[in-house]
Amino acid sequence: MSDFTIQPIDYATGIDELRAVREAVFVREQNVPLELEWDALDPLCRHVIARDAQGRPIGTGRLTPEHRLGRMAVLPEWRGRGVGDALLQALLAEAHKLGWPAVTLHAQVSAEGFYARHGFVAEGGRFEEAGIAHQTMRLVLHGTRPVADRAAAVATTSAIALQARRSLAIYSRDLDPGLFDAPAVLGALRRLATRRPGGAEVRILLHDPATPQHALAPLLPLAQRLPSSFAFRQVREPTDLSYPSAYVANDAGGWYFRPLGHRFDGEAALDDPGRARQLRESFAQVWERSRPCTELRALGI
Repeated sequence: MSDFTIQPIDYATGIDELRAVREAVFVREQNVPLELEWDALDPLCRHVIARDAQGRPIGTGRLTPEHRLGRMAVLPEWRGRGVGDALLQALLAEAHKLGWPAVTLHAQVSAEGFYARHGFVAEGGRFEEAGIAHQTMRLVLHGTRPVADRAAAVATTSAIALQARRSLAIYSRDLDPGLFDAPAVLGALRRLATRRPGGAEVRILLHDPATPQHALAPLLPLAQRLPSSFAFRQVREPTDLSYPSAYVANDAGGWYFRPLGHRFDGEAALDDPGRARQLRESFAQVWERSRPCTELRALGI
C-alpha cells in the first residue's frame, strides 16, 4: 500500500495546502521571489496535491489553460519515493481526459532527466526563469509523433517502458548503442521489471547478440540480475534476418517504430493500441521461431 495519495484540489479552498509545499520548495529552498511564485493563472489552473498518510501536503503540480504543466514540487524528505512520478502521471491523466493533444513545461535543468524519462522532449535552447536555468519540453499525448534524434528516441523509449503494464517487446539488431545503454532507458526498464511482485516480462529479439555481449552492454547485467523479467532470443530465419526495421511496443498502446533499425529516426505513439497490438503480434510470431540466447544469462564478467 502506498504511504501517500494524489488527489485533485480546488485552488480556492486548498490554497493553504498548496502554499505549504510551494513556498517551502520554491521560495525558501530555491529563493524564488514570493511575488513570482503566485500568478494570475493559479485560480484558472487544475491543481493536484500529494498527501502523506496523515493527510499532510507533501507535493503539488498544476495544469494551466495554456496546456502547460508546472509548479511541480515535492518536499525534500519525500523525494526519491515516487511522489513526483505519481504527481506527473496524475496531471497527464487529467490532460488525456481533457483531450489535449500535447502538454509543454518549463523544466528546471536539474529535473530535465526526470521529465525525459516520462517521454518529454526538449525544444529550443535553455533560458532563465526566476534566476534558475530552464528548458522547454513537450510531450505529445494523442496521435503519432515524429522521433528525429537520439534525445527523442531515449525519451520515447523510456516513456513506453514506464507506461507498460506487464509486458514490453523490443526488436533490435544489436541493442542499439546510444539507446538501450542510456541511463534513462535503463532506469525505466529497471522500474518496469521491479514495479510489482513478480515483475514484468521484457522480451528482446536480437539479430546479433554477440556484439552487445562483447561490448559489455549495460542492459545485459541488469537482465542477468532479473532473469525472471528479461528474456532474449536471436533471430535465425533468413526471412526474419532480412527485416530492416526495429521497434518497441508495450501492452498499454505505446510503440516506437524505426524503419531502419540502425537509425534513431522514426515515429511513435503512446495511445495507439491497434498499432501496438499489430507490432506485438508480429513480434510473437518471430519470437516463436527464434533461438533462446542462453549465453546472455551468464556473461562471465
